[in-house]
Amino acid sequence: MTILSRKKHAVKYNRAETRAAWLLLLPSVIGLTCITYLPMLASFTLSLFDWNGLGAMKFIGLDNYVRLFTRDTKFYGSLLTTLEYAGLAVIGSVVYSMIIALLLNRKVPARGFFRAIFYLPYVLPALAVYLGWKWLYDYNHGFFNYVIKLLGGTPVKFLDSSAMVTPSLALIAVWLSGNLIVIFLAGLQNVPGTYHEAAEIDGANAWQRFWKITIPCMTPIIFYNLLMSLVSSLQVITPALSLTKGGPGTGSYFMCYMLYNQAFKSHKYGYGSAIAVILFILIAVFTGLLFATSGSWIFYEGDDKE
Repeated sequence: MTILSRKKHAVKYNRAETRAAWLLLLPSVIGLTCITYLPMLASFTLSLFDWNGLGAMKFIGLDNYVRLFTRDTKFYGSLLTTLEYAGLAVIGSVVYSMIIALLLNRKVPARGFFRAIFYLPYVLPALAVYLGWKWLYDYNHGFFNYVIKLLGGTPVKFLDSSAMVTPSLALIAVWLSGNLIVIFLAGLQNVPGTYHEAAEIDGANAWQRFWKITIPCMTPIIFYNLLMSLVSSLQVITPALSLTKGGPGTGSYFMCYMLYNQAFKSHKYGYGSAIAVILFILIAVFTGLLFATSGSWIFYEGDDKE
């Protein structure tokens, strides 16, 4: 076979492989377009209209956004509440999950049982979870206040106080972070044991090995868990729907709950779409910041960073 014929054969093979790849990707591309990109474009478009879902759509330009930022008294409270919840939930979930994963990575009796126990909350039905926590937080008959009274303290209004409701709901999110534990556990099991052995020979103690070896090797996993937890926390709505109905005040009036009220209860679909666009931009900004700063602290095996 000549060189020219080999090149022609290679070109034909590459074309056939490319066609096969596109055919296999086509269902995913169609699904992603129909389920994600087209609804996203529709939301952007709908935010420029006044529409109640039944009558004629009236084009109003940026009026929905102007109203949101200048005349809606609940918007800024909702924004701050969402950011507060996301900050508490993300930091708490990542720290808690890392600690539990480190403990479950050790050779302890019934390790498989404890792994299942810590993962179980993540797969429980959401309504059952929040009803259980509602009893735990109850001011008069809740378990937490029962313990506080036994210790001589004053009962706490976990869900009826504007100052306490967001941290209380964030605590539930931390307890539900079993998926992060599993991901951290998988990452810990992939940390090269030779690194720890070499450091131990050099005289490094357990704390030094953790900070100098485990944490750097885990930074890609930490980044992924931060990103997933951040995106899901900024879109929080279930606690408000199940427990607090957005109260007290704007203590749990999250942006997604505000969107739900405006679009699906008040039937102001254009205004609700404007809230959705702002939430999308907010998530995009925080995601962009996370990606922009990741290069300075994420370590990949083979990097020559100090």
